Amino acid sequence: MTENHHDSSPSTTDGSAAPAADGQHGGSELKQAITPKLLLLFIVGDILGTGVYALTGKVAGEVGGAGWLPIIIAFAVALVTAFSYVEMVTKYPQAAGAALYIHKAFGIHFLTFMVTFAVLSSGITSAANSAIFLAENVLKAFKLDESMGDASTPVATAIALVFIGLVACINMWGVSESVKLNVVLTLIELSGLALVLVIGFFAIARGDADFSRVLIFETSEDKSLFMAVIGATALAFFSMVGFEDSVNMAEETVDPVKNFPKMLLGGLSITGVVYVLVSITAVAIVPIGELTSATTPLLSVVQHGAPGFPIDTVFAFISIFAVANTVLINMMMASRLLYGMAKQGVLPGFLGGVLRSRRTPLAGILFSTLLAVALVLTVRYALPESTIKALGGTTALLLLAVFGLVNIAVIVLRKDPGQPGHFRTPIVMAVIGAITSFALITPLAQPMENYAIAGGMLGIGLLLYIVTFIYNGAVRARRTRFHHPEDIGREDV
Repeated sequence: MTENHHDSSPSTTDGSAAPAADGQHGGSELKQAITPKLLLLFIVGDILGTGVYALTGKVAGEVGGAGWLPIIIAFAVALVTAFSYVEMVTKYPQAAGAALYIHKAFGIHFLTFMVTFAVLSSGITSAANSAIFLAENVLKAFKLDESMGDASTPVATAIALVFIGLVACINMWGVSESVKLNVVLTLIELSGLALVLVIGFFAIARGDADFSRVLIFETSEDKSLFMAVIGATALAFFSMVGFEDSVNMAEETVDPVKNFPKMLLGGLSITGVVYVLVSITAVAIVPIGELTSATTPLLSVVQHGAPGFPIDTVFAFISIFAVANTVLINMMMASRLLYGMAKQGVLPGFLGGVLRSRRTPLAGILFSTLLAVALVLTVRYALPESTIKALGGTTALLLLAVFGLVNIAVIVLRKDPGQPGHFRTPIVMAVIGAITSFALITPLAQPMENYAIAGGMLGIGLLLYIVTFIYNGAVRARRTRFHHPEDIGREDV
């Protein structure tokens, strides 16, 4: 499939469509209202959520009590890539994110499409994983998980599906996540993690902690220490994603060239420290076997650390709010990308359908919801129970592939002047980021279930692309391409 850059639309030297004369495309018409503090809270809130609440036990199951080590390695990989994102977002302060950076670097429309659909798919797998975890927390909050026995699985699945449907209704109603609402939800998320740490510290002070477990390396399978740590790092990386979403706020940030580097790197560092402290505290308070088998591991920490208080119920509800935020953000992002790609003409036009009374992307919302529902049902009933954790791993797999390409884009675009005064990451950081990101998507780090789920999601995108390609060529006599890649993430309905 050969790509070239000759089109009726004016184009730049990188192959992307030039901004329209009226300023509709490429120019920033959005109000720059996000201050540095609000940006920091947005970034912290976007990274916090399902990852640390759901994966603490799963990471411990891979390497034992030394679950903090994969978290530190995952943080280091994320931090190196974050430097590349900082350069890109200050160089091209537009809302399209990774798709725009990769399109500017390579100018291959099909690659831009697959990257965009990979980001979209990562949001849906993350939302499905979060919805399942939210449902398990609901059962915990109302103390139904033990009394229901085997019936808890279909009930939890039903709760997850109902919540995904509720999120779809909210999106169709037109309620978008404002930064101020994100601040409120971030504070709720932080309160839950602070609760874990405070209770953990009190338990440590009482002598109820066993720090010898923190240094224990053990795996449920006959893996070498290296293989176990690599696999756990790929899983733990799910806890570190989210910072890449902040680049979509670039056009609405006050002085992004100045503020983004400090806030993005600072926000990622804050969450990294919190995650390590939570991981160490959890292992020291709760026996490894119990932590690994728990569906809500941090709730187990609260129950062990404060057994005489009903605080475990409060924590379950805090977890629900934290995870709900993750689902809502991811599903909104997925529907926006579907709408944007349909408007660009690289997905079937029906996906650009709008609910006129609310001016919301109806078709994108319904289609992304259908994919999330199918994913939840597949992992709950068509695949072994152990594959539920593959949803978090699949999210990390998809984003690691995108991160590797973004790091390469930094190297390719190094001579492009971009925005004056933009941040410049050391080129060696981009090289390290590309190598580590791609290393973590190899079979050394990823189980086959992750490839299967990711392949299925991308296969759906590829099928839609082929249908659109044939229709555009046979009916509309036009090539399938992004005419304004800088507008991919915008919802101008």
